[in-house]
Amino acid sequence: MRPQVILVATLLLNGALFAVNLDIALLSGSRAVLSQAIYTITDLVGSALLLWGLYQSRRPADHLYHFGRGKERFFWAFVAIVVTFTVAGVIALTTGVEQIAAPTPISHIPEGLLVVGATALVSLAGIWITLRELRIGRETLQALLESANQGLKAIFYQDLVAVAGSVVAFVGLLLIYRTGDAVIDGATAATEGILLIATGFVLTAESREYLIGRALSSTEARKILAIVERDPRVVSVRGFQSMLLGPEDALLALRVNFQNGLTTDQLESAIDEVGLALRTEFPILRHIVIEPES
Repeated sequence: MRPQVILVATLLLNGALFAVNLDIALLSGSRAVLSQAIYTITDLVGSALLLWGLYQSRRPADHLYHFGRGKERFFWAFVAIVVTFTVAGVIALTTGVEQIAAPTPISHIPEGLLVVGATALVSLAGIWITLRELRIGRETLQALLESANQGLKAIFYQDLVAVAGSVVAFVGLLLIYRTGDAVIDGATAATEGILLIATGFVLTAESREYLIGRALSSTEARKILAIVERDPRVVSVRGFQSMLLGPEDALLALRVNFQNGLTTDQLESAIDEVGLALRTEFPILRHIVIEPES
């Protein structure tokens, strides 16, 4: 999968959406459309942060970062989630409450319906791009959602929330068109804000695990142990420690009890072969430390 393709496409789409939504929001006075504009600009900023994190994570290891900078992607994904969902949600909720408390007339509703519908279609196009990239990389959506790739998950959820928010805004504008009740506009904007905040809380909680230093999954750990213990020179694995350093980068430290009587050369050969077997099966294991015991 090519994460930069998804991120650049998201940047371009959100740039166009922001300009159109803001123009119609100022023209119509609709807080629901304004919430869409707020979300698209924060989505744009969030995508830029994710792209920056991707490029930063590719910088080589140095004397300060011995294991590279893979966790840059976790950090910038966290920042992007806060900006895109929490900040946008709070602003949308606030503007919605203000409209409920002191409603102002809404005009140019047909134009508002058109731009909100276009936002939904463009967001669906973003989802299609993500699914296409998954197909190209021979990956599944479930694998993405269960992975440590917080940035791409945030992009996918951004598009889903944008579609849901557009549907809410579309229904709200239709009701205003039929009833003339401007309070509905405020309720619609507030609903969009609550949806954004709730999604942000979920993704922020998940990001915390990776920033702290989450280990490989129990399923991956069992497979790794099976590969190591398959070697006839291995008696048992006495210690197992792992940590994700990035979406495609993990550190693995093993304390392995080898058979008695192995020479130094034989022990080194066993360690090299076990490490090669692990890297072949799990390319994510870029850093493997095996401490031998005999």
